[in-house]
Order: sequence, then C-alpha cells, then structure tokens
Amino acid sequence: MAEEKKEPWLNYLALTTVIFAVCATLSTLKGGGYGSKAVMSQAQASDQWSYYQSKSVKGYLYELQRDKLDLELKIGGRGAAEYRKKIAFYQDEINRYKGEKEEIMKKAQALEATRDDAQKHSGAFGLAAMFLQIAILLSSIAALMKKKLFWFIGVAGGCVGLVYFFNGFLLFIK
Repeated sequence: MAEEKKEPWLNYLALTTVIFAVCATLSTLKGGGYGSKAVMSQAQASDQWSYYQSKSVKGYLYELQRDKLDLELKIGGRGAAEYRKKIAFYQDEINRYKGEKEEIMKKAQALEATRDDAQKHSGAFGLAAMFLQIAILLSSIAALMKKKLFWFIGVAGGCVGLVYFFNGFLLFIK
C-alpha cells in the first residue's frame, strides 16, 4: 500500500497544538493555585475583621465602665482615689484595645490586598486557559479536516491565550 503524502504544515499544526496544550495545562494549574490563595486570603481577612469587631466591643465596654465611674466621681462619690485609679485602668485598657485594633486592621487589609492580587492573576490564567483550549479545539478540527483556515484561526486564538498566559504572571494588562 502506498503511504499518503503528509502535508508539511501538519507538522507545524502539531507543534503549535502541543505548545498550546502545555500552556493551557500550566494556566489551569496556576489559575487554580491563585484561586485557592484568593479564597484563603478572604477567609483569613474575614477572621481578622471578626477579631477586630470583638476588640471593638471589648473596648466599648471599657469605655462605658470608665464613663460610668467618671460620672459617679463627678457626682461626688466617696473614695475619689479609687475611682481615679479604676478610671486610669479602664483608659489604659481602652488605649490597648485601640492599638490592637490598628494592628488587626493592617493585617486584614494586607490579606485583602493579597486576595485582590490573587484574583487578578487567577482571572488572567482563566482567560488564557479558555483561549488556549479553543485554539486546541480548532487545531484538532484543522488536522481532521486538513483545512488550514481552522488552524490559522486556532493560532490566532492561541496567541491571544498566550498573551493572557504571560499576563497571568506579569499582570501587564490591567
């Protein structure tokens, strides 16, 4: 039996398909990693904001106690030295909680920034995977039908996918 002559462009089709497939696999892997990082950062940020809220409530309770004692002292309560001592203690606690809240807020905001960055990377990798998979599909159709037009369209889509793939790492497209 005589072998059918292979068209040279099919070698390039195979090569581009392999490149697109490797990049699509890496895009899926990296996108999933960044997606997980975004979810974890959001959960941690939510935990920090809950912690912040609990510190706010505790601080507010100390403010109420301080204000109550301050009012009693002004009305003329006995044992003014004890009142002042307790008021100073409550004020120290209020100041401590304010400082702790500032640290907690900074951590929560840093986690939110990490989440936002991870979402940008994940989105770029998701678009890359989509365009690269379409390119692979069109290349497969071109190979089956031996039509260069489908391959050219697939290469164009694959190039768009490659741009998003590299954008997933560098974020040069905002």
